[in-house]
Amino acid sequence: MFTLAQLTSFVAVAEELHFTRAAERLNMTQPPLSRQIQLLETDLGVQLLDRTNRTVRLTPAGRAFLTEARRILHQSEHAALAVRRVSTGEAGAIAVGFTAASAYSALGSLLQTSQVALPGVEILLRELVTRDQLKALGEGSLDLGLARPSATGPDLVSRPAVREGLVAALPAGHPLAADTGPMRIEDFTGEDFLMYSPIEARYFHELLVSVFRSAGVRPVFTQYLTQVHSMLALVNGGWGIALVPEGAVRMRYGGIVFRPVDLPDPQPVELNYVWRESNDNPALKALLRHL
Repeated sequence: MFTLAQLTSFVAVAEELHFTRAAERLNMTQPPLSRQIQLLETDLGVQLLDRTNRTVRLTPAGRAFLTEARRILHQSEHAALAVRRVSTGEAGAIAVGFTAASAYSALGSLLQTSQVALPGVEILLRELVTRDQLKALGEGSLDLGLARPSATGPDLVSRPAVREGLVAALPAGHPLAADTGPMRIEDFTGEDFLMYSPIEARYFHELLVSVFRSAGVRPVFTQYLTQVHSMLALVNGGWGIALVPEGAVRMRYGGIVFRPVDLPDPQPVELNYVWRESNDNPALKALLRHL
């Protein structure tokens, strides 16, 4: 089978129609160039060039093969470039997991960063709760997670992506919605409260249990939900009040009033980038350098 070196030699001769000029163009002497053409014609079983002492002409087969030779050389250059870009992280794909709430905070920044810094990298998004993200990371089906809280475990690495506060989400007609100032945790006493699931949204559940317990407050937990947008939909419908990450304020609900909440820790909500230390995806390593 012919080689790329033979194709390069043939294209040079076909374009120059002169062996000496073609050899000079390729920085080689004429005898090795002639040998490359002979080997190519032998491999193909056809004559590509008519040679005389004074002229070189393409045969009909040579003219047809010139088009194909140029295409093959172009494809080989493209393939080499693509491989180099993948090896440096400039191309490829990254599977990114995110929680619903992170879509309103760190996810947007991550996507903008990847588009600007790594336009050749495809981001494959998967909406998963933290528990499922950690499982997918361990299985290798996910490269990077946006998870709560910081992950611990064999081979897992994490670093902060964002910290944010909690805000109260209130139905517009609720008595507590009449004021726009900061709320106290004590204001939630006896209120119908939409709580996070202790299984599917364990991080937020444990965070709020700790906040309420520290303040000696006992809301009435009426529903246990997994996703922030589901919680806001129920608040909008008048089913209760809720505490949500402040990034959720970006979700526009005409029937919801958001109020800040005074807390000992003004930014208790953590969101972290999580990945496997052993992950050898060059694109992931490149993205992490920009985050």
